[in-house]
Amino acid sequence: MKDFSLPPAGPVLLLLSAPSGAGKTTVGRHLLERTPGLVRVTTCTTRPPRPGERDGVDYHFLSPTEFERQVAAGAFLEHAVVYGHRYGTRRAEVLECLDRGRDVLLNVDVQGAAHLRALAARDPRLGAALVTVFLTPPSIEVLAERLRRRAQDPPEVIERRLAEAQQEIALWADFDYLVLSGTIEEDLHRIRAILEAERWRTTRRRAGPFAAPPPF
Repeated sequence: MKDFSLPPAGPVLLLLSAPSGAGKTTVGRHLLERTPGLVRVTTCTTRPPRPGERDGVDYHFLSPTEFERQVAAGAFLEHAVVYGHRYGTRRAEVLECLDRGRDVLLNVDVQGAAHLRALAARDPRLGAALVTVFLTPPSIEVLAERLRRRAQDPPEVIERRLAEAQQEIALWADFDYLVLSGTIEEDLHRIRAILEAERWRTTRRRAGPFAAPPPF
């Protein structure tokens, strides 16, 4: 029986968003470690590094002046102010990976996700690649416990984050997929299943006839 060949798949731009403290950074790190072919574009930020974070690995840490210079130069695909600090994703890094056919992971806040969706609606290359996933704890009480356990913020900051998280969670229907966060392993299993399904979506395969009909 003769096999049939498939056109190569177009790349996936996997956008992962979540309320602060929901675990998207940790999930993203494990996702990259366990998913062959998936690469990460490092976000730029003006916030100071947290203990253990490395410049160019966890984030590109920029001064406010340098960040504003890059905004003016049109360097960012998306950028936003989150809890008083600026965050942005460099356009050239994302497009270079997509042009090479690489699947790309972006960890982006809800503001950045909205901007990228709007941009993808006008840009066929981004529109064909973009897949958005919203990761959220099953309740605000669970999120509160995670933020307190993380022990990175004083109580008043945690309360502000929880208030903003409730507004962000209300926007879950704007995303392609919703993942209710459980354990790290459960979150990884669900998000990897989404990525694998998207890699085999028929609309992601480039136009062209099969070499032979399907064998059934």
